Amino acid sequence: TQPVTLGTLAGPHRGLHFKPHRLPPTHQWATEQGAVFTANGLWQRAQWYPHVGETAWQDIVNREVNTVRSAVGFCDVTTLGKIDIQGADAANFLERVYVNAWQKLPIGRARYGLMLREDGFAFDDGTTARLGENHYVMTTTTANAGPVMQHLEFCHQCLWPDMDVQFISVTDEWAQIAVAGPRSRDVLRQIVDPQYDLSNEAFGYMAAATITVCGGQPARLFRLSFSGELAYELAVPAHYGDALARLLMRVGAPYGIAPYGTEALGVMRIEKGHPAGPELNGQTTAHDLGMGRMLSTKKDFIGRTMAARAALTDPARPTLVGLRPLVAGTTLAAGAHLLPKGSPATAAFDQGWISSSAWSPTLGSWIALGFLSNGPARHGEIIAVHNPLADTVTEAEIVSPVFVDPEGKRLHA
Repeated sequence: TQPVTLGTLAGPHRGLHFKPHRLPPTHQWATEQGAVFTANGLWQRAQWYPHVGETAWQDIVNREVNTVRSAVGFCDVTTLGKIDIQGADAANFLERVYVNAWQKLPIGRARYGLMLREDGFAFDDGTTARLGENHYVMTTTTANAGPVMQHLEFCHQCLWPDMDVQFISVTDEWAQIAVAGPRSRDVLRQIVDPQYDLSNEAFGYMAAATITVCGGQPARLFRLSFSGELAYELAVPAHYGDALARLLMRVGAPYGIAPYGTEALGVMRIEKGHPAGPELNGQTTAHDLGMGRMLSTKKDFIGRTMAARAALTDPARPTLVGLRPLVAGTTLAAGAHLLPKGSPATAAFDQGWISSSAWSPTLGSWIALGFLSNGPARHGEIIAVHNPLADTVTEAEIVSPVFVDPEGKRLHA
């Protein structure tokens, strides 16, 4: 018998070695900016962009969030799945794979959509834009770009093979950059060709269009917002992604532009109560996510029958809520358990958990999203947050999951 060192066993897990990884179009530019990267699946994405003299990552993220909230920032969102869907039955196909209605979506508009698995649990979410009579572009989460494409292929080939619909993944074909903040329209006016009107009246929230930029370069513009601010997503052919980032820095300088990474993006989506991977974890339903009203009663769709099971619509199921500690500086940790105030920290009293948490520079407090039994009916109640790993119990108020601009006024500015 020949002994094997622990180092030999650990070797393949140190560094990248032969592990495949993918780089978004702005990777070289982000490297030049000193970005710190993180792995999102196979993708290497900028987590934050430190400035000279900044050493604490939390300070960097706070600055990036404040820049977007007060001026303008941009983030590479190329890694989101992009699926081009065309054909005479495209709208009907979307009706069947999404829980909400799509037949009447006008050309030049986008809509948020939720997909369920056949067992009625949430599968993926994203926006789909209608660019022509029979032409749509669907976006998916980064993690589910492949699985959603596989799901669509199964639905077409096995369930509805007679439908006139074709689709192809175009994730790698387009570089897509989110430009967000109250000065985002001012920045885009420096890039978008002048014949396109970007005013709120002409290009409102959830608008979508094929346009040109920089004197005739074909592009796509979507007025979408994950941050909750006035925001757009600009798509250009992938080989122009690096040039677009450099151009945004140059034309956006008078407006205080700065890039932001995935950490700031995550903070802002929690501040707005947007579900993401920790909430779409394969164990939650549309009702759990507060989206029960999206489920159409006028059409059939994947997962409809199973989603209607009594156990999946029971109000006592843990449902999405916001949480804010009574002491602003007290950490709320993802994974912590939610129990009635004063109850023993045992499974018998467990009523939910925290799915996502962050320090909010906008509110000057820790905040969290979580799932709590009868959650929507308990806003204003004080609950105990038990973190067994740190052996701490924190008191927090149950609030709406939308912490910032609940009326959505910034989206429509």
